[in-house]
Amino acid sequence: MPKSSSNSQLPPPLGRDAALFLDFDGTLVGLAPTPEAIEIPPALVPLLADLRDQLGGALAVVSGRQIDSIDRFLAPLRLPAAGEHGVQRRDAAGHMQEQRAPELAPILDIANELARVHEGLLVERKHAAIALHYRLAPQLEAVCRDAMSRAIENHPQLELMHGKFVFEVKPAGINKGIAIDAFMAEAPFAGRMPVFLGDDTTDESGFAVVQPRGGIAVKVGSGPSLALHRLESPRAVYEWLVQSRDALAAKRATGTTQESPRSPR
Repeated sequence: MPKSSSNSQLPPPLGRDAALFLDFDGTLVGLAPTPEAIEIPPALVPLLADLRDQLGGALAVVSGRQIDSIDRFLAPLRLPAAGEHGVQRRDAAGHMQEQRAPELAPILDIANELARVHEGLLVERKHAAIALHYRLAPQLEAVCRDAMSRAIENHPQLELMHGKFVFEVKPAGINKGIAIDAFMAEAPFAGRMPVFLGDDTTDESGFAVVQPRGGIAVKVGSGPSLALHRLESPRAVYEWLVQSRDALAAKRATGTTQESPRSPR
């Protein structure tokens, strides 16, 4: 269970030895009423491209979205990425790994029926998951939780995950922390200090992996978290990334090195 982090601090600037992992919705971009309604700041894509180059390619997006959705919004960038909380993973060489999709037809039927009966619900069918969004009908949280919990009662291979205004049924035992661990075993991430930014309860598994490695976990927005550092909003994330890019560029120009400060354990 995430603990309160009211004493959390602003994250230090990135060092050249960092491996940067970024959640997407609520972290890089603001949340929107529907997944397709997000707005990408015009300067975000070139900023991420600059940071990728300054970090030797050690920058990945770790998201609940599918990777093709991430690619579409960040085009022409194709970053290393984990999609669907780690069901899909594309390494820095561009090789894709994807878990086999479980049988989801009964879950999809239940979610679609719920959305038919209750206005404001949105069903999102992913490769290996079903997401039921209730952002437009927040009063239906308990209804959605109960229905999706019952839907997986006889399916031990599945688990229900609660995010911001969404209940998602996905394969059990897969999370963002496992995806980050996999990246950290490979070039160009291996041997670097992991830094992970995320805004939701679904990001806590990543924080739990990063901090024991001496890395930096950054909670975006309010709410309890394991993370020892915090930024207020996607806008604050953007500004911190700009500061880090500029500091890294200045260090490179003067030929000096800058290692990332280690997080207290």
